[in-house]
Amino acid sequence: MGHTNDQITLYTAQAPAVREAIRRDGACFSREEYVAEKYQESAPIFLTAYRWFAEHAQAIVPRPAGAQFPYWAFADPCNADTNGGAVIKLQVPRDQVVLFDLYDWNKILQLRYMGEDERQEKEFRQQLAQRGLREDQVVLSRFYPQLRQQILDSWDRLFRHHSQLLAGNTEGVGGVQAGLWQIRQEWCQAYRPDQGPLQSAGGRAPGAELA
Repeated sequence: MGHTNDQITLYTAQAPAVREAIRRDGACFSREEYVAEKYQESAPIFLTAYRWFAEHAQAIVPRPAGAQFPYWAFADPCNADTNGGAVIKLQVPRDQVVLFDLYDWNKILQLRYMGEDERQEKEFRQQLAQRGLREDQVVLSRFYPQLRQQILDSWDRLFRHHSQLLAGNTEGVGGVQAGLWQIRQEWCQAYRPDQGPLQSAGGRAPGAELA
């Protein structure tokens, strides 16, 4: 993972509307209605995960005014989803990133229990199966409050690698993902449209290539 003493290199894929907002306003913030609109029928799953992240990540990096939900960025540009967007190379101040293992985040997106290891996770699923339950069913309902809270509490493990990743140590991490409360124009160093090569600002003001 590329980093200096005060900045980390990350990659994010963003739609034209986001890039225009960065160019126009100097920064862009994500809101809950954008996520609901994007995911449609699957929105309850994503909103549950995003709301949890937003509530807990602000203890690591304070959430600025105007931000509701995070943007996602990655240490490896191959992990950035380019469906309908261009990949932007970012240089982000270290104190503005929340870092975690993308495979842990995928468990939360699946509304799964996150154990210390696979054995714990398997045991928990088996306990639910004995009652005819699934993890996503428990999280999305209000009929199993104790089990639901047990799953939500397990998600705190998402941030277990934050400090070591901030120090540049990726040991034990499958892939590095970051949550950003905003994307600022001065962070944007280059972009890659339509799967082409990364293009630098070429001497223009940072973020000018987003127009």
